[in-house]
Amino acid sequence: MAAADETTASMAAVAGLRAIRTAGLEPDEIDLILLATLTPDYWMPSTAALVKEAIGNTRAAAMDVSAACSGFVYAFATAQAWVTSGLAKHVLVIGAELLTRFLDYTDRGTCILFGDGAGAVVLSASDQPGGSLGIELTTEPQGAYMIWLPAGGAKSPPSAETIARGEHFIRMEGKETYRFATRTLASTALESIRRSGLQPGDIDLFIPHQANIRIIEAVAKGLDLPMSKMFVNLDRYGNTSAASVPIALAEAVNEGHVDIGDHVCMVAFGAGFTSGAVTIEWTADPARGRKADAEVRPEDIVVRLPVDWDSVDPIPPALAELMARPGGVDVPLDDVVPGEPEPAHREVLA
Repeated sequence: MAAADETTASMAAVAGLRAIRTAGLEPDEIDLILLATLTPDYWMPSTAALVKEAIGNTRAAAMDVSAACSGFVYAFATAQAWVTSGLAKHVLVIGAELLTRFLDYTDRGTCILFGDGAGAVVLSASDQPGGSLGIELTTEPQGAYMIWLPAGGAKSPPSAETIARGEHFIRMEGKETYRFATRTLASTALESIRRSGLQPGDIDLFIPHQANIRIIEAVAKGLDLPMSKMFVNLDRYGNTSAASVPIALAEAVNEGHVDIGDHVCMVAFGAGFTSGAVTIEWTADPARGRKADAEVRPEDIVVRLPVDWDSVDPIPPALAELMARPGGVDVPLDDVVPGEPEPAHREVLA
């Protein structure tokens, strides 16, 4: 959960600069910055533009990518296109979200599921083998209103009425979303693996979108793979939307689950109903990630604020009340999506 002084841009800048250090580059060597988010600091300018300044880059193009929880994979695919076309040599791809400020804390169907965070990678042109091998992206618009944020856009601009109706909070139809996710994640991952010329058994580690452990278990079953091949960290962060996959990837690498030459499949689904998967051959030295995390401290990153303008307290009152309680908050999750099958009773290895 982000602190009151943190924003999507500040978290993204920390993750982005750590990824640049991991790649052994300087900020000004980045040609393009892509930031996947559904919770930008502002509708304009882009959050990517704020990140560019915060990390000390003076030459990159920068833009946001909106594909909800699939956003990082969509941004990764866009970066791959820029690199292979010769438009860019080094692309910084970030997934960052600050979802806890867009939740109705009286709605258990959403408020206990989502978290905040950011993760990033750098894609670089190279004549050496490795990197991206196969990409699959899909969109099923019939599910557009299964996960959505009703107000704040051009169709329903902010007003006293939209605020009173709670239309600036995330809404989700849990059962329908679960059915789509379990059906689509496995098929999208399989197509990405097929395009890579590989088989599911050739994948050393899967990095699935961290939405729900039962969904991840269903994907493992659909791919006929053990849960030991699925990296899981949602118990620590919840669903961080576009940040989910890059956070999990960074942790998997830093914890020693990924080595140079390993085949990794990242797969996500999200609002819109979007889904995306990318299969890669890992090429970076895992030790660099741990070193970069230690070198880049959040307190060293500054996102410039507008002149003569002060924001209100960004922490929703209901969340502030929870945060002020002494000790931890024990939240049972067994009724999050009623009607789901019982979870498998076995240890999850991550």
